[in-house]
Amino acid sequence: MPYIRRMPIHELDYELEDTMVTSSPEQLKALGDETRLAILDMLLERSASTSDLAEALDKPKGTVAHHLNVLLDAELIQVVRTRQVRAMTEKFFGRTARTFLLGKGFGPGHFLRQAMAEVEHLDGEVDEDSPHHGLFTLRHSRISHDRAAEYVVRLTELSDEFSAEVRDGDVVYGMLLGVFPTRNPALPNESPEEAS
Repeated sequence: MPYIRRMPIHELDYELEDTMVTSSPEQLKALGDETRLAILDMLLERSASTSDLAEALDKPKGTVAHHLNVLLDAELIQVVRTRQVRAMTEKFFGRTARTFLLGKGFGPGHFLRQAMAEVEHLDGEVDEDSPHHGLFTLRHSRISHDRAAEYVVRLTELSDEFSAEVRDGDVVYGMLLGVFPTRNPALPNESPEEAS
């Protein structure tokens, strides 16, 4: 089935790269914090000032400014525009890339821990019969390296489509995708006489 992007897509108010490989210690540290991840997620919606982010996060401006400086030092965000507010210059921040590809130092455990933390915050708040409850499943299949690579491409396309959705809802949804090798046992291949 060919990949078809629904229109319209969410357009950002600033320019950024499609992907960036993150592997420096500063980048890995920056991506290891829940508040900084929330900031990066919000900046996929639009550029924002320290005040905008502090209000959305319900945190003091000084705390948010600290997290923004960590992200700036790690080159994960950039100043995309400024404006004069009285005698001060207000900065608006945007991401440096739409997708950060995690290099060495991060495995699937990082994403699993982040997803678990977000889901645990919802305990008892979401009706299990509601479409807001979501779908979680874990599947395994003994397939070739080439087939696994094809699934990675398809999941990347799906995650890009999800990120490009128009921001018109009331709930922020998360999507956790992955194809990864395991150490799970496998049955031996069937011999031709067993298959008949």
